[in-house]
Amino acid sequence: MELTVGIHNYVTPTLNPNHRNSSFSSSILRTQLPVGRTLSSLSSSTIKYPSFSRSRRNPLRNFIKCSVSEAEAIDTTTEKVGLVRRNDIRNIAIVAHVDHGKTTLVDAMLKQAKVFRDNQVVEERIMDSNDLERERGITILSKNTSITYKDTKMNIIDTPGHSDFGGEVERVLNMVEGILLVVDSVEGPMPQTRFVLKKALEFGHAVVVVVNKIDRPSARPEFVINSTFELFIELNASDEQCDFQAVYASGIKGMAGLSPDNLADDLGPLFETIIRCIPGPRIKKDGRLQMLVTSTEYDEHKGRIAIGRLHAGILNRGMDVRICTPDDACRFGKVSELFVFEKFYRAPAESVEAGDICAVCGVGDIQIGETIADKADGKPLPAISVEEPTVKMAFSINTSPFVGREGKYVTSRNLRDRLYRELERNLAMKVEDGETADTFLVSGRGTLHLTILIENMRRENYEFMVGPPKVINKKVDDKVLEPYEIATVEVPEEHMGAVVELLGKRRGQMFDMQGVGSEGTTLLKYKIPTRGLLGLRNAILTASRGTAVLNTIFDSYGSWAGDMTTRDLGSLVAFEDGTTTSYALISSQERGQLFVKPGVEVYKGQIVGIHQRPGDLALNVCKKKAATNVRSNKEVSVVLDTPLDYSLDDCIEYIQEDELVEVTPKSIRMCKNPKTNKKGR
Repeated sequence: MELTVGIHNYVTPTLNPNHRNSSFSSSILRTQLPVGRTLSSLSSSTIKYPSFSRSRRNPLRNFIKCSVSEAEAIDTTTEKVGLVRRNDIRNIAIVAHVDHGKTTLVDAMLKQAKVFRDNQVVEERIMDSNDLERERGITILSKNTSITYKDTKMNIIDTPGHSDFGGEVERVLNMVEGILLVVDSVEGPMPQTRFVLKKALEFGHAVVVVVNKIDRPSARPEFVINSTFELFIELNASDEQCDFQAVYASGIKGMAGLSPDNLADDLGPLFETIIRCIPGPRIKKDGRLQMLVTSTEYDEHKGRIAIGRLHAGILNRGMDVRICTPDDACRFGKVSELFVFEKFYRAPAESVEAGDICAVCGVGDIQIGETIADKADGKPLPAISVEEPTVKMAFSINTSPFVGREGKYVTSRNLRDRLYRELERNLAMKVEDGETADTFLVSGRGTLHLTILIENMRRENYEFMVGPPKVINKKVDDKVLEPYEIATVEVPEEHMGAVVELLGKRRGQMFDMQGVGSEGTTLLKYKIPTRGLLGLRNAILTASRGTAVLNTIFDSYGSWAGDMTTRDLGSLVAFEDGTTTSYALISSQERGQLFVKPGVEVYKGQIVGIHQRPGDLALNVCKKKAATNVRSNKEVSVVLDTPLDYSLDDCIEYIQEDELVEVTPKSIRMCKNPKTNKKGR
């Protein structure tokens, strides 16, 4: 019994003899299988492999076979006049779902490329240099670095994994020719994996699949490779893109190989795969200068720094340039300083040739999406386009009695300037004026996207208030459409019933359920309105006793799903201004769970707890024991419950239509919206 593989007319697919799943070809779709048999049911002995011979100089060369690179080599005959390949550079982005090990893999690549001294102390996740990134353990901003392997410079861009920061991924894909798609060896492709792969395929980039965390006990590499290949087919990938090379790796151990059972002692197979399977940049070496700005940074001494890839020509230090916008408006500037990325730092350079990624200083008003072009005959490159935002929040000045106590910037002018300044580097965000002069509507990809902005502003000494997140609906043919997302929940089997019930209440529709690995975990997939996701994360953690993992990604706009309730309980509201006392809290805690402890200043309208029933309840949490109430018996000691400690994310998930979150550098409080209460009366 034999498996006959169809042959393309432009390349002969080669299968790895050590592991048949190390490289797939879209020709598998034309595979002739016996009736009732599947590809996975056939043993390796039934497949006819082409003959191969090992190279004495580099044993890996004959194992790594990429139709993308071969097609590129053949395509040189039809290249446009003036376009050439630069083979001494590879520009790659590392993309993946959250927690699949991108940043850890970059750490290992940097260490093995001798970026650091042998005796140098290096922190974990060195690319996550932002304080917020280290605190939360996630990547928020895309960052550039570079390594050198066998005389080839590799510009590497580490990208975020959360769907809320998808705009960061979309804008850096303009700078690269290929991506490393990192996939967890147990979870397989997840929602964000689909999103970033879809964008990379639209750009026509080459893809190398890295099955990471292969050393996990419940790793299932064959399932992951099969699922990834199916994802390529679903996303209408070309034949060349479907013929991806798979590399199996353990980022934390710094090991990689072309077979899950035979890893090398280092990442050599990964580096070789990058050089063989990802083409060098196609450039106009003698063309007019063109550089698309895809990122900006700010330095106190150098001012604004523009980062991007040079598409054509040569950029020199001290050069006069033309700055072109997508709408053909132009102005002039001068490059005062020029940098390239070498190892983990920016190194000064006198000139940069097309194909390399560089940083430019001297143009103080440059924006993302503009083109640095030739002074005499400069033309703009196509603008960067990103997905539309789906969630909005209202930002307003602080109107509580405690305004100005902790923050430095409290006026509407300060707030407006800071929000519009955010638009200069955050392409996925939008800001517009609200109903009043001191209110602004900020739109983003999700609640986390906006929460990170709020946390950054808070640390910059801003003081303001934010309303609850709301979804952005569309109206088409007099029908209201709302955004839907794909939610995947990993939950132990014993808590699955509570999670399914919770998602059902929020209008979620299950379309897939499967077991994951040997750990007794079930993977649930739902299509759910974005409205139903607001406040869902805490509710799912409570229902599953902290064991569930929720991931979401925007899917599409669909018909209005109907009314839904996201919170069943009301709030406990302070009755008057003052300082909380133990005497008042001992009776107040019988009404629900409190947010405050004794000795805390509160004001009228501040939310001090969660009511145990629907509807709000006003409480006097500042009541003092009367001085005349003296008893002969001994005082009874007061035992208070530990108050709930809500973070900024928790507060934003908790509040409803008539409530606000007060954000200051030192405190986060919740209160009733006085404007809403007046309207209600």
